[in-house]
Amino acid sequence: MDTTAPGTPGQPDLGALVGEWNDWAETGRALGISVSRVRTLIRENQLAAAVPAEGAGQQVPAAFVQDGEIVKGLSGLVMMLTDHGYDHREIVAWLFTDLELPGRPIDALRENRGSEVKRRAQAMH
Repeated sequence: MDTTAPGTPGQPDLGALVGEWNDWAETGRALGISVSRVRTLIRENQLAAAVPAEGAGQQVPAAFVQDGEIVKGLSGLVMMLTDHGYDHREIVAWLFTDLELPGRPIDALRENRGSEVKRRAQAMH
């Protein structure tokens, strides 16, 4: 899992890029699961977490949860990208960067337009 400190030269400011974050307990409540299950989902690369600001612990972007579930297509995308050498910080940054889809990949996933996101992710490696 990513432990890179925020503000590393050349790294995007995830706090500003993502906006709203939830700690693991808030993520668990939003998904109706325990904190230990959230930890397992992150460890198994079904959910990405990163450190949004210096001194903060790992958190999950709030946009990764929709209607009490992990956004459709997100788990497979996180697994695919980690299998290709990307860490969670890089994955979160990519999901929240405007790639002219139109919009950000996370928005496309939330709007059930995941096939284009998956195609672009596959082209990254």
